[in-house]
Amino acid sequence: MDTSNHLDSYISAYGDGFAFSFDNDLMLNWYPTRIIEKTPASARVLELGVGHGFTTLRFANHFARTVVVDGSAAVIEKFRRENPECTAEIIESYFETFETEERFDVIVMGFVLEHVQDPEVVLRHFKKFLAPGGRCFIAVPNGQSMHRQLGHLAGLLDDMMSLGKGDLELGHLRQYSKASLVEQLHASGYLTSSVEGIFLKPFTTNQLKQLDLSPAITTALCRLGVDYPELSCGLLAEAELN
Repeated sequence: MDTSNHLDSYISAYGDGFAFSFDNDLMLNWYPTRIIEKTPASARVLELGVGHGFTTLRFANHFARTVVVDGSAAVIEKFRRENPECTAEIIESYFETFETEERFDVIVMGFVLEHVQDPEVVLRHFKKFLAPGGRCFIAVPNGQSMHRQLGHLAGLLDDMMSLGKGDLELGHLRQYSKASLVEQLHASGYLTSSVEGIFLKPFTTNQLKQLDLSPAITTALCRLGVDYPELSCGLLAEAELN
């Protein structure tokens, strides 16, 4: 399989027509806020993946330097076309083969590990790009979130860790739990200083959209999730080298 074409095939899930864009918009605007709150503006940031572009724009507008690595030429072209003013340096490369002499204060793996064939290979590879005292932020979907547990108890979801339609459209290969994420980080040579939740999602996407929640309520659901990672839609770990 041509890996570049394989990556490009998921680009349709990165537009507004994606059925789960409600969740994505919330989470992808929330977790960079948390990283910015914890990180000086002078930081040099290396981000894995352009994705929907929310985080790249936020980081480029806030931090002293932002470099992004992405293996999909189509995703990069789409982002550059829609955001010509963005100052981030975007490098087309597969994560596993990326190399640079530069070292970074922060490395962000935002909803990346669920996509790659071997997450531990990527985690170990990027350790060498951290500056002394640097930190890594890792965001992943939570297969044991409140709404998935609810679906399981209601008989709508046989296996909470199974991949749903939205996962497959996005090219996800796995789900995580808080325990499995921490275990994988430790096995790859990281110390986890914190794991927080991203968006406490009480119902299905369609149910939440029908409620027409105000921005104040959706922001509160994101803020509430910080203290309840086991129940939140996503997980955000902060780690440093062991």
